[in-house]
Amino acid sequence: MSLKLLHLNLHGLIRSHDLELGRDSDTGGQTLYVLELVKGLASRPEVGQVDLVTRLIQDRRVSTDYSQKIEPIVSGANIVRFPFGPKRYLRKELLWPYLDDLADQLVSEIQQQDRFPDWIHAHYADAGYVGSLVSRRLGIPLVFTGHSLGREKQRRLLAGGVDHDQIEQTYSISRRIDAEELALAHANLVITSTRQEAEHQYSRYGNYEPTKAEVVPPGVDSSRFNPVELDSEKKDIDTLLAPFLRKPHLAPLLSISRAVRRKNIPALVEAYGRSPVLQQRHNLVLILGCREDPRQLDKQQRDVFQQIFDLVDRYDLYGRVAYPKYHRREQIPSIYRWAACRQGLFVNPALTEPFGLTLLEAAACGLPMIATDDGGPRDILSRCENGLLADVTDLEALRDSLEEGRADLDQWRRWSDNGIEAVSRHFSWDVHVCNYLAFMQKRLKSIKSRKWVTQDQKVHSPIGKRLLLLDLDSSLEEVHEDSLALLRKNLQDVGPEKLNQLGVLTGRSIKAARKRFEQLQLPAPSVWICRAGTEIYYGIEDQQDRFWQSSIGIDWDRSGVEQSLAALTDNLELQENDQQSPYKVSYLLKEPDTAILPLVRKRLRQKSQAALPYLRCHWYLDVIPLRASRTEAIRHLALRWSVPLEQIFVVASQQGDAELIRGLTTAVVPADHDPCLESLRSQRHVFFASRSKDSLVEGLRHYRFS
Repeated sequence: MSLKLLHLNLHGLIRSHDLELGRDSDTGGQTLYVLELVKGLASRPEVGQVDLVTRLIQDRRVSTDYSQKIEPIVSGANIVRFPFGPKRYLRKELLWPYLDDLADQLVSEIQQQDRFPDWIHAHYADAGYVGSLVSRRLGIPLVFTGHSLGREKQRRLLAGGVDHDQIEQTYSISRRIDAEELALAHANLVITSTRQEAEHQYSRYGNYEPTKAEVVPPGVDSSRFNPVELDSEKKDIDTLLAPFLRKPHLAPLLSISRAVRRKNIPALVEAYGRSPVLQQRHNLVLILGCREDPRQLDKQQRDVFQQIFDLVDRYDLYGRVAYPKYHRREQIPSIYRWAACRQGLFVNPALTEPFGLTLLEAAACGLPMIATDDGGPRDILSRCENGLLADVTDLEALRDSLEEGRADLDQWRRWSDNGIEAVSRHFSWDVHVCNYLAFMQKRLKSIKSRKWVTQDQKVHSPIGKRLLLLDLDSSLEEVHEDSLALLRKNLQDVGPEKLNQLGVLTGRSIKAARKRFEQLQLPAPSVWICRAGTEIYYGIEDQQDRFWQSSIGIDWDRSGVEQSLAALTDNLELQENDQQSPYKVSYLLKEPDTAILPLVRKRLRQKSQAALPYLRCHWYLDVIPLRASRTEAIRHLALRWSVPLEQIFVVASQQGDAELIRGLTTAVVPADHDPCLESLRSQRHVFFASRSKDSLVEGLRHYRFS
């Protein structure tokens, strides 16, 4: 049977043609790589269908192409766009609050298909988060490629003097790192571009298992990137750069990248400005994306361009440095060939470079390189032998490498020939796709087929059309008697055509929950989600969902959790035995402290514990399996009973309830809610009640649950 594949690339502007590379920090080489990979996979005889999932965007500032639900790429491959979050285009750091919505949509979409994908490949941290949820709920194998990693980015920024709070505010780095940890915990295969990335960058993650990683360098399209220069394209590039260069015949130092700090372009300009040798021998050509209106660039891009302009002025480099406002994507191979014919050099001065696809493109066109001694360039140079590596954090070292790169023309020619031959042998798309498929199919054979909710595990829903899930520990604990009476009446008055049934959410045991619930004199619940989402019981017979228990127990080590947190006795103390359970470790904070969650997460990661902490009501900390939560228990229930999430009603009022609001469940937030929930007003399917006395009934009426 031919393979059915699903790729997730959620941020950036991606379409089947005319990629807007360099438009902003999210439209870089990753979008090109993913698109080329999908095309390459679709061309293979063993692959039947490839879908590339991304975000549907409706924004007058971008092309209407990105609002197209389904867009063909090539035969057997489509871009499929889902709406989540605001309609407008958002940078990736602003998408985190809306990813659960996409995960719910994807699960629903896949469930309706005749056949599940053979695997999901998630690109970057945000897709890793969504892919983990979908893989967990449907049992589909997961492949993860980080492309660039949050821990490495944070390390580099801190080393560069950027304030930690600024990094957090700008890049949401904690959310990104948490998502990468989640993806690594669920991934069956991690694809990296280089050995350095696999051995050093990923090794900083607690959930990383080296045995799951394979190095598969990206490929180069030899039909576009080759050393054959045409007279017409030479004239085209001459025309593009003529307004900038007084001596266009000089050998160019060429750099092609986005205008972001990580690419370190100002350091290249300064090294050039400090060297009379380089200025006498070379022009500096910077292809940094297109900028129609500088005011539309994000702040980081504006800052980078301003640094470049200031350095050109300081060193009086006018006539020696080219930085055109526009270029067409189809001109990029021509620019490489143009530089190679003038015996120039390709320069990548990035502070960190996960791989460096532009280095391979340049090599394929016969253009040698001077590149950062970090990440991918090391692997490329070891195979291509076509240039030099430099410590780009040392301007003198960078200058010396640039000067040495063209000191010996015979060496330059050897580098040029070496690059062309090595790319053809080691870095073609055919080689990349063959290796990719071989590694994945090898992994698939070792993975036991395990759909988390299969047809034989589904049961007929006893809940009718809709389920009202109430929190016994908050929304029902302090409910006013008048509101309780009103709730009873609403539940009793609903006719069979609008059948509502109750479910209970609680951190308590099933025995303690039943005892408390009896006092409320409400209809008998159809389901109980107990002990912070680690136990599910059905009906009045205390029938436990054993399948859920076995699902969440993967990699769970209760004693390991306790040992990992034993050093935090100044902050935490274990609750009484009746609050503990096999899949829940419960603590009481000695003093309310919002910093406790990051600290606990860090401890758990350091000890490689597949567990997550949840803080409730400022005092109560539960640590449960990575695959468990109240939210995931609700999704499991919805899948098993075939109930749309939109027909499940939840109440969120306390700290720790934010997880209940995200995604497609219908939610009400009472008027007297914890202030920490205010930030969730932008979520879909959420109603903020205005009357404190009967908020629950107000919410039920708003959604016509009554």
